Amino acid sequence: MFRKKQAVLSYDRENQKPVIKCSICNGEQVAGFKDLRTGKFEEIMFIRDKADLQAFMERYALAEVEKEY
Repeated sequence: MFRKKQAVLSYDRENQKPVIKCSICNGEQVAGFKDLRTGKFEEIMFIRDKADLQAFMERYALAEVEKEY
């Protein structure tokens, strides 16, 4: 009935940026953070639908997320 409000998590805003990695072949999407110095991608969660994307954005207090293919 009443949902517990999730705490906002943080990430290194100076060295990481939020990204959705999208597969061209099968449309699979994974949300995570890309290291700006090394280019390494850290997977956080699999995105199945808009609700998953919204949950990711709310969890990290994001206004928008860039997509990479």
